[in-house]
Formats: sequence, structure tokens, C-alpha cells
Amino acid sequence: MIQEIIIYFESINPILAAFYATLFTWLVTALGASFVFLFKTMNRAFFDGMLGFTGGVMVAASFWSLLAPAIEMSEGDGFAKVVPAVIGFGFGALFLYGLDKLLPHIHVNFKEAEGIKTPWHKTTLLVLAITLHNIPEGLAVGVLFGGVAAGIEGATIGGAVALAIGIGLQNFPEGIAVSMPLRRQGISKFKSFWYGQLSAIVEPIAAVLGAWAVLSFEPILPYALAFAAGAMIFVVVEEVIPETQLDKYTDIATLGFIGGFMVMMTLDVALG
Repeated sequence: MIQEIIIYFESINPILAAFYATLFTWLVTALGASFVFLFKTMNRAFFDGMLGFTGGVMVAASFWSLLAPAIEMSEGDGFAKVVPAVIGFGFGALFLYGLDKLLPHIHVNFKEAEGIKTPWHKTTLLVLAITLHNIPEGLAVGVLFGGVAAGIEGATIGGAVALAIGIGLQNFPEGIAVSMPLRRQGISKFKSFWYGQLSAIVEPIAAVLGAWAVLSFEPILPYALAFAAGAMIFVVVEEVIPETQLDKYTDIATLGFIGGFMVMMTLDVALG
């Protein structure tokens, strides 16, 4: 099945391939958000384990799918070979840091809003927080598909598909992470689901922009891959991991992280 998907993606326009791949990640987010129709609350241990899984997938994807190919395709030896990855990684983290300080948003615990002061409702702020996560994820998929089309060594369709599958898997708990807290705040099931799936709509947009940018400016690929990795690591360290440490299920969250890392590493090595 996966092999047929890879063959199909090899036969179509890379920008379209990136769009289709991130439509899948969006749909998985919607699937997670749909759990709000079945449950009003989510067991905290299960929730922390899934958030940990999300962090593990994102960290593994950052290295296996993004940083390692970025270093491999860079020219030169020694320090010169790693410079593009270092620069891109740093700028990716700084980009998310800037958005984190400027874009109004709130975390799933609803305790404190971040970014510039705004009268916006907490619902909007929570959706913006998860949307902030999804920008680097969509960008990463698009950049990798663009690199394959550009014929860059180290970028493969299998690797791009593996990344899309991994991001889709970790988007499932993200959909839950938006819809369930909204439901607990008294918002209707449909609105909670709507906002949950809406948080991932930025992924296809970011993927198309990433693929287009690499095809238009091929030399930026190592920087772009590392940029996406830096942004994803920032999200994990700044929000995902701290959120799993707020309750008594830290060990479950840690095991979830390990499991997510193993799954994403397996996908990337097996398919890439």
C-alpha cells in the first residue's frame, strides 16, 4: 500500500504531492478532533502519553527527515558541511520564538495567554497556539517534496511520505488537544470539532509554499530543511514537553515520547 503511494507521488507535480500529503495530515487532525463527539473529557494519563508521543515524533522527524538530509546534501567538508544546517536550524527556532512572542495564543491548560495583549476569546487563542505548531510541520513536508523534484541527493519520495505519515500520527493527539479543552469550557460539540480541525488548515498552505520556494530557489534547500527542524524543536521544548509535566503522569509522557521517536525513526529509515 505504502509502496503504491510512493509510486503515485513520484508521478505527479511535487507541489501537488506536498498538498495531497498535508491534506492527509489535516484529515488526521480532524479525526482526532472528532473524538469530541464521543467523549466530553479525556483521561489525563492517556492525554499526557499522546502528547509525549507527539514530541517524540517531532524530535525524530527533525533529525532523521530534516537535519540529516540537510547535512548530507550540503557541500564541503568538516565545519563547512554543517554550516547551512546550523544557520537554518537557528533561524527556524528564532522564527518560532518571534511568533510565540507576537502572535496571541493560549496553551491547552487555559491558564495564561501569551503574545501581544488582545481581547480575543480563549477559543481563538487556543486554535492559534496549535496553528503555530503546524506551520513548521507543513513547511517540512513541502520542502522535502520540493527537494525531491529538484533532484537533490538525500531527498527522497519515501522520506517525504514517511515524514507526512509521522506528522499525521502526531496530529491525531493535537486534534484532541484542541477540541477536548474547548468542550470542557462549555462549547458545543460541533464548534469544538470545527476549531480542532481548523488548527491544521495551515499545513497544506505551508507545504505548498515550502515546495514552491525550494523549486524556485534550489540552493536554499539545506537551509529550509534545517529551518523547519529548528522550528519543530522549539515547539517541542517550549510547549509540548512542559505540558506533559503538569500532572502526575510524567513517566507515561516520557514513555510516549520514546514510542513516538521509535515510530518516526522506523518510518524514515524504512521508507527513506
